[in-house]
Amino acid sequence: MKGTELFKAAIQNYLEYRAMTDDLFAPRYANPAKNIEDCITYILNEVQKSGMNGFDDDEIYSMAMHYYDEDDIEIGKPISCKVMVNHHVELTEEEKQNARRKAIEQYQQMELNKLQSRAKQKSSATQTTNVQPSLFDF
Repeated sequence: MKGTELFKAAIQNYLEYRAMTDDLFAPRYANPAKNIEDCITYILNEVQKSGMNGFDDDEIYSMAMHYYDEDDIEIGKPISCKVMVNHHVELTEEEKQNARRKAIEQYQQMELNKLQSRAKQKSSATQTTNVQPSLFDF
C-alpha cells in the first residue's frame, strides 16, 4: 500500500485547494504527466531519505508542491508503509449521543457482569464449604 488513504486524501485536498486559490500553481497541478500516486511515492521516498520519523504538515505539503513544480523529478520506487495522519474528527450531535449511549450500555453491562460474578462466587463458596464435625459433636 502506498501510504494510507487518509494521507493520500489529505495531500490531495491540500493540492486541490491550493490549485483553486493559487493561479500560478493551478496549471502545474493540471499537468497530465503528474498524478497523486507518484506524488505520494515521491513524498514517502523523501521522508525515508531524511531518516526522520515525524514531519510538520507544512513540510509534507511543500514536498507535494515541489513534486508538481519540477518537470524532471525522480520519484523513486513505491514504498509499502503505513502513514500516521493527525486529524480532528467533528461528530454531529446525533453521533455524540449514540457514542454516549453505547458507552453507558457498555459500562452497565460490565457492572452487571461483576455483580453476577460475585454472586456466583458467593454461592459456590457456600456450597463447597463442608462442615467438619468437631470432637464435641459425638
